[in-house]
Amino acid sequence: MAARDCERGVASMRIMAELGAAHGLSPRACLAGTGVYERDLEDASALVAPEQELKMVRNLVGALGKVPALGVEAGLRYHFTAFGMLGLAMAASPNALSALEIALRYFNLTFAFTDFLVARDDAETTITIDDGSLPPDLRRFLVERDIGALVRIQRDLCPHLPLLRGIAFAFPPPANEARYAALLGLRPQFGAPRSVIRLCNAGLLQPLPQANAIAHQAAEEQCRLLLERRRMRSGLALRIRERLLRESAHMPDMEAVASDLCLTPRTLRRRLDDEGTTFSAIRDEVRLALAEELLSMTELSIGEIAERLGYADPTCFTNAFKGWKDGMTPLSWRRHVEAGMPAIAGGRAPEAEEA
Repeated sequence: MAARDCERGVASMRIMAELGAAHGLSPRACLAGTGVYERDLEDASALVAPEQELKMVRNLVGALGKVPALGVEAGLRYHFTAFGMLGLAMAASPNALSALEIALRYFNLTFAFTDFLVARDDAETTITIDDGSLPPDLRRFLVERDIGALVRIQRDLCPHLPLLRGIAFAFPPPANEARYAALLGLRPQFGAPRSVIRLCNAGLLQPLPQANAIAHQAAEEQCRLLLERRRMRSGLALRIRERLLRESAHMPDMEAVASDLCLTPRTLRRRLDDEGTTFSAIRDEVRLALAEELLSMTELSIGEIAERLGYADPTCFTNAFKGWKDGMTPLSWRRHVEAGMPAIAGGRAPEAEEA
């Protein structure tokens, strides 16, 4: 599962709210439409969906897009402490190469929306920032942010080691290249085939001053447990399911959901196919679960339940329910439950049914 599909800590959104404030943008403006509130930014245990953070990024880019090197400036605010237990595991690593390896091993605990592709030769390690899945309007900011964060972590963990050899961006040269050089400590290349950061192998192997084998082992174990818990809550299908549950009476179509997730319908369809499901299957699962709950736990009529589930009329709901339950109608299913009988799909009941 890619990092962009996983829930993430709210720390990243807090950092971006601070970036917005530094440029005169209020927290309310930064968070508009995200479903996250100012008070949530102070909850260290809070998790947010990737699309909530992407919405915040879009707010920042929309309001501050003319600020030169805004993404780099954002990335440089991501000290290793922002990554919680993963940051501690990196800091306690024996050397910078080990820190990089553990970051890649638990990449879903980062805040990246890109993918990192690592290659090594005798002298250098090259990290290519794969931005192919990013929304075009946010691509530059997010790539800049990830490279800026890499530079910041390198400065935090090994400030005196000669690690950074070069940076290249797959973007046209900006009007203010000097701003990039001032922030990054070197003049990056623009217009490159891919966005990359190059690191010196000899520096990567130098011992880190804060290395601690026991702390490293304990932190990595906590990363493993944290990743497992998040995986249980994550996945594109799960997020769509939760969205449809929240809006069951006016269930959005695939195009609307894809737009909210900053995806095209084609990409959404492909990603769901990778997870072994489809949008229509998720929608049917949600409607069936809600139908069973309403039939067994309320006195609502079949017509009222059909309306709550967004059906045009009771007959449409009944026909759909019969398809899910191999011919059993909603009323028959309710009577089975009320009688304490197993509510399994078993064909039509002998009594007359009503829509």
